[in-house]
Amino acid sequence: DDGYYYLYATEDIRNLPIHRSKNLVDWEYVGTAFTDRTRPDFEPNGGLWAPDINKIGDRYVLYYSQPGENNKHAIGVASGPSPVGPFTDHGKLIGSDEIGVDISIDQFYIEEDGHKYMFWGSFRGIWAIELADDGLSLKPGAGKRKIAGDQYEGTYIHKRDGYYYLIVSTGDFMKDYHVVVGRSRSLMGPYVDRAGRDMLGVHHELVVGNGNGFVAPGHNAEFITDDKGQDWMLYHTRLEVGGPRYLLLDRIEWNDGWPEVRGHVPA
Repeated sequence: DDGYYYLYATEDIRNLPIHRSKNLVDWEYVGTAFTDRTRPDFEPNGGLWAPDINKIGDRYVLYYSQPGENNKHAIGVASGPSPVGPFTDHGKLIGSDEIGVDISIDQFYIEEDGHKYMFWGSFRGIWAIELADDGLSLKPGAGKRKIAGDQYEGTYIHKRDGYYYLIVSTGDFMKDYHVVVGRSRSLMGPYVDRAGRDMLGVHHELVVGNGNGFVAPGHNAEFITDDKGQDWMLYHTRLEVGGPRYLLLDRIEWNDGWPEVRGHVPA
């Protein structure tokens, strides 16, 4: 509402860094979502990964992942009055043991027809479940539903021209990670590739992969449409195998109803 784009990142800067920008190119650091005192602690030794933030009602609701031991990860939730908080932690939303899905991370929130949903998962399937109206808990009695197969993580869903596009990452996180997509007429799927094969069977189309000196692009975030109607995608990549990650902004082209970065390589 203040004219800024806000960016929240997996922490190397402790307590989950926040940056903002007017143009998606020039970014300024504005603080962290938590402090050492307010930091979530249901996984005492866990980092804060893959934040996803949305305005629900009059509050900004921040979802985050915390790794645990033996792939028993969890997703937590916090809320605050502004994009920079202060955020009050509400604790664990989804736990691997409780929900029966190992590596429960990489959450994505979406609203549809007055309902609120969480999509999540990392190489143990992509799953979906309905949330309560305030987004701070699971809807009582809601059951999980498997949406895509066991080779994906980093869900983002984009709606365009009557289709839902399930955009995820796959491959080796350090060296050949890449962004892929399937689409569906329904939010809950089935999501399919161009040939109509289901993503539950690990079928998809390529959006962007290695090239032009960039390695392991993935974990895309928002699709943003500019004033000319052009779509852009934020995602991360590396400059060498195992190197640090950088934020990229790349134009999305639509080819016969399918999104791709030109040439399927970072520009």
